[in-house]
Amino acid sequence: MENQYLSGFGNHFSSEARAGALPVDQNSPQKVAMGLYAEQLSGSAFTAPRNHNLYSWLYRIRPSVMHKAYVPLKELSAKTFTKPKYINPNQMRWNPIAAAGSQDFVEGIRTICGSGGVEEHRGIHVHLYSFGKGMGKRYFMNADGDFMFVPQNGSIQLKTEVGVIEAEPGEIAVVPRGMKFQVNPLGNGTCTGYVGENFGSPFQLPELGPIGANGLAHRRHFLTPVAAFEDLEGQFELIGKFSGELWSAEMNHSPLDVVAWHGNYVSYKYDLRKFNAINTVSFDHPDPSIFTVLTSPSEIPGTANVDFAIFPPRWMVAEHTFRPPYFHRNCMSEYMGLIYGEYDAKTAGGFVPGGGSLHNFYSAHGPDVDAFEKASVAELKPVRLSQTMAFMFESRSAYRVTDFAMGKEILQADYQECWQGFKKNFK
Repeated sequence: MENQYLSGFGNHFSSEARAGALPVDQNSPQKVAMGLYAEQLSGSAFTAPRNHNLYSWLYRIRPSVMHKAYVPLKELSAKTFTKPKYINPNQMRWNPIAAAGSQDFVEGIRTICGSGGVEEHRGIHVHLYSFGKGMGKRYFMNADGDFMFVPQNGSIQLKTEVGVIEAEPGEIAVVPRGMKFQVNPLGNGTCTGYVGENFGSPFQLPELGPIGANGLAHRRHFLTPVAAFEDLEGQFELIGKFSGELWSAEMNHSPLDVVAWHGNYVSYKYDLRKFNAINTVSFDHPDPSIFTVLTSPSEIPGTANVDFAIFPPRWMVAEHTFRPPYFHRNCMSEYMGLIYGEYDAKTAGGFVPGGGSLHNFYSAHGPDVDAFEKASVAELKPVRLSQTMAFMFESRSAYRVTDFAMGKEILQADYQECWQGFKKNFK
């Protein structure tokens, strides 16, 4: 494809890479044009309410069922998608993982923390990735959950069944559960970033309430790719993730052979820099929920399975107000990452691009001593926070951490020290 996209979140799209490949009046005619096979990919139960019913019809060169039997990849599973085990009430913070340019995406992913799983249909696992090699004749399919990619360094190419997406730092891309894809680096060098694996309801735009029709993320800025296909034969490998385990199946063709498609179950991307931040123009501090880009609702209204929020460039203008994030304890659990720049509540260092932090439910957190002292005496004139982009995966569930996350390779053992210097000022 030539970097073309369809616009609008949650809409019903159609796209064809060859004119006439897409049926006009039927989803599955007796014979599909051009000798293609009709196949439906469902992202929800058939009888889900209309506004939550997710599906796409794919018109492909060969049906997806054409592959050999899956065999387990125990060694690869043991070092990549490891199960979060340990509940930890302490505030935790991590350095970035080491650059691994000789690995592809599947080899270079590491699980940090998470909750829930596919069996429970709730929760999220947070992974870090580092890779510099393309996947070649290897493809991936996650039957467990949706993948949200948050690039931190280096642009990535996502080849999916419905087309190709390119995403750079400052953008996100989502590949829905069950869709086959590849992740490749764009250009030279190592790509690093984050992946949120959502096991609950698919991400959707949050309700705006009193904000009204405008503000936050707008549906027109979400882009999904036009149809593109590979008509390749040879020896290929399909890696599938099922209940946390990786399996491998041989194929004699590329699985990305969809010539045309229509539906609303698609991969998509969004530029975080287009987020229209809503903030105070008077005094006091609004809650961080105003920065929610996408939400995965739970069965409890207003309590998310996962919220994806960002802290983008913005103006700070509040009068008579302590402007950085306030000291806080929360019934939600928060994993934070930094894409670039400096986070305004952690100015003393330690929270670096590519790293992350975890504040589990009711774990106290807030600005470090340096940020507090500066903000307490700062002149409250309008200030532009620029060149910064932090994000948060917030969940109602407690995050457990993995063996890898507890290791000395990335764990910062002295994170709590950033709060130990607060003075007693009460008289």
